[in-house]
Amino acid sequence: MIFFTGDTHFGDPRVLRIDRRPFNSMSEHDAALIKNWNEVVGGNDEVWHLGDFMSAKAGNCTELLGRLNGRKHLIVGNNDPTATSGADGWASVQHYAEIRADGHHLILCHYAFRTWNQMGKGSINLHGHSHGRLKPAPRQFDVGVDAQELKPISLEHLFAVKQRKALPAARTAPSQD
Repeated sequence: MIFFTGDTHFGDPRVLRIDRRPFNSMSEHDAALIKNWNEVVGGNDEVWHLGDFMSAKAGNCTELLGRLNGRKHLIVGNNDPTATSGADGWASVQHYAEIRADGHHLILCHYAFRTWNQMGKGSINLHGHSHGRLKPAPRQFDVGVDAQELKPISLEHLFAVKQRKALPAARTAPSQD
């Protein structure tokens, strides 16, 4: 299975303050994100991380990658130092990618686009960077952890969540009293 995530910011204390992540310390934060990742992603799964993986101060990136399940690809974000992008453990590293998954043409970048390749033909833009703060656009999804319950997400789950959010609220019949 293929999963997508971003903006984990391992070892970066700013996320506790700026993004109001519900942890008392970075060690608690990092342990929870590793646990969430490994509960969702299996050893044979593929994960596209759409940038801002870890702080340069967080320690050894290769060691951290070894603790995370799956074959990992990095789409470089604005907070990814060369120690992260150059670490052993990435199956690929790039700033932008286009892939096909589950019958969909996906445009992957750390940043959200206003327009993207084959947009008029149904392609989908997956991004991070905005930490769940951008207004949703058609066929565009923030896959960063702040927008996805602090864990990687599959396309199937992403589409199911969108469909649930789009359903109108259940109406109750007026009382006949």
